[in-house]
Amino acid sequence: MMTIFTCADSFEGILCGVYDAWMSGLGHENVCLELADTGNLRLFAEYRQAEEDPKKAAKVTGAIRKKAGQEVYERVYRASLSCEEQKADRIYRFLVCALRIGPEVVNMLQLPAVYELFRMNRFVANEALHMIEFVRFSRTDGGILFGTVEPRNDVITLMAPHFADRLNAENWIIYDERRRSAVIHRAMGEWIAAELPDDSFREKLMESSDQKEFEDLWRTYHKHIAIAERTNPRCQMSHLPLRFRPHMTEFQEGRA
Repeated sequence: MMTIFTCADSFEGILCGVYDAWMSGLGHENVCLELADTGNLRLFAEYRQAEEDPKKAAKVTGAIRKKAGQEVYERVYRASLSCEEQKADRIYRFLVCALRIGPEVVNMLQLPAVYELFRMNRFVANEALHMIEFVRFSRTDGGILFGTVEPRNDVITLMAPHFADRLNAENWIIYDERRRSAVIHRAMGEWIAAELPDDSFREKLMESSDQKEFEDLWRTYHKHIAIAERTNPRCQMSHLPLRFRPHMTEFQEGRA
């Protein structure tokens, strides 16, 4: 009978799930790791909840870095940000290979477990780059730069180092509307990630922002650089998909 370990949808939660599944002694072929609360229950399977424990996560982290190296650790972290429901088990299968083979595992794409992690990594990393290009900031009366995104994957922590470097002298917030989470940067300081209970803080910030002025500037720039005779909607769609546009100021034509 298959034993399914369920874990929280977080990096630490997945590592704790890996620890419990591995240490169960049931054998890798007899266990599976799933995210909790997916609603996908299997018949004839035993379910066990993997409780989050920083000590368990630290042990898995230490084993990855010691036996497989920093690059493998970073790939596992990025994969944990994926929106795919199967990511927990795919990370587990990859780590079974990585802890046996070592750092060179990243080049063994012929192994299904390695390829799946590579694919998730690429998807997450590419979306983070797209979001860095497309995020738009407004400045509040309090001087805070505020930007909203709605990515498929949980990529705002991958975006934060870029803006912490380039906007180091600014107070800024990037808000993930899909997950109600944010990265918050203090001028000349560090950035932190925060889970937010609701959208009330965003509404209060935007009530005192100059977003309308920023939107007007972006729309004016967008229109002036356009060449009507060369308009190609299909090409535009490939370079700037529709899902990125709701939070881009140059596309907020009807906004008051």
